[in-house]
Amino acid sequence: MKLIENTSELISFCQELNRKPFIAVDLEFLREKSYYAKLCLIQVAAPDTAAIIDPLAPGIELEAFFAVLHNPEVVKVFHSGRQDIEIIYHQAGFIPEPLFDTQTAAQVFGFGEAISYENLVKTILGIQLDKSCRLSDWSLRPLDAKQLEYALSDVTHLVPVYEHLRGKLAESGRGHWLDEEFAALADPETYIVHPEDVWQKIKHRSHNGRLLTVLRELAAWRERRAQSKDTPRQSIIRDDCLLNIAAACPDCREDLEKIRNIRKDVVTGKLGEEILEVIQKAVKIPPSAYVKPEHEKMLPVGAAALYELLRLLLKIRSQEQGVIPRLIASDDDLKRLAVFSDRKNPVLRGWRFEIFGRDAVALREGKLSISYDAEHHALKLAKKPGTDPGFVLPICKADYTNCPAAAKSSAPFRF
Repeated sequence: MKLIENTSELISFCQELNRKPFIAVDLEFLREKSYYAKLCLIQVAAPDTAAIIDPLAPGIELEAFFAVLHNPEVVKVFHSGRQDIEIIYHQAGFIPEPLFDTQTAAQVFGFGEAISYENLVKTILGIQLDKSCRLSDWSLRPLDAKQLEYALSDVTHLVPVYEHLRGKLAESGRGHWLDEEFAALADPETYIVHPEDVWQKIKHRSHNGRLLTVLRELAAWRERRAQSKDTPRQSIIRDDCLLNIAAACPDCREDLEKIRNIRKDVVTGKLGEEILEVIQKAVKIPPSAYVKPEHEKMLPVGAAALYELLRLLLKIRSQEQGVIPRLIASDDDLKRLAVFSDRKNPVLRGWRFEIFGRDAVALREGKLSISYDAEHHALKLAKKPGTDPGFVLPICKADYTNCPAAAKSSAPFRF
């Protein structure tokens, strides 16, 4: 097992990596006590070579490794690599391209939406991994042999897994199905947190525009503070407490102290002062600039029934193709289809249209039927030459302007 702890050894190893067609990469990190992840270990493997790089070793410089990640001739392979890529982006200032994510690629062949590395290795290679070191504190030194062996296995098996999936993609011709998914992973915007948007991740049930506006301002303040101090946002103030503050809008420390679950040090210290300042500014925001609550979008009765049929069609097609449904169409895509809102719907172009979109349009226009084959215990699709319905459900006429097909066919959906 090769453990690299100095710059000269790293440069030599990276010269070897630069000659490889691809490398498998995995990072071990900690972020429980910081906003930004602390890089603790780098594992790299390629055909016929593998090593662990210790980024915490005294005096080691990682520029040679970052240069490999920046080499456009070398494919960088990750498994569920979003957090790893985020760390590289923040530390090196770029996205490692070209890249390949085996968890994402596995979706094309029906392995599930978020299959773990352990299960993917077991399924493809028939190897059961030892995950007993998964919760190690990777910042501690020295690391023992078992920890290092565990860490290296995260990339040594990733090499044949990638080769297997790459072969299946070439054989099936489905490589382009992953273009949008990999493009999102390679987009720097994926890894940039905008403080003014963080409030949307806080769980709440409110439709009060004023409350949500105050919550937005408080969450943005907390996020900026967490970033500047490199501390976890929840250690500043928890989500539930932030929501309680937004609901009460206290204007003095005495009222702030009455907030449920608020810490004493928050009330009496600098944090309390900053919270009150944020609230004072937030309550002056005019109603015209309030957050617009997104009420649950209820589909009309007919469109809701069509949506359920589209979900059923998606399930049929995804099972036939051996691909997870979400990769073909999202829930929002189906709802837009159900109300004829077709502009920029990804289901209606490219490979998604070929395997699902064409039939989806036919289904909503009454040209395709779904029936149950009792003999074979299976659902069947059939083109409908006539229009003899069992019964009729009127579908929503909303947003027809974007759909030429809908403009021609305002007939109710028949099945």
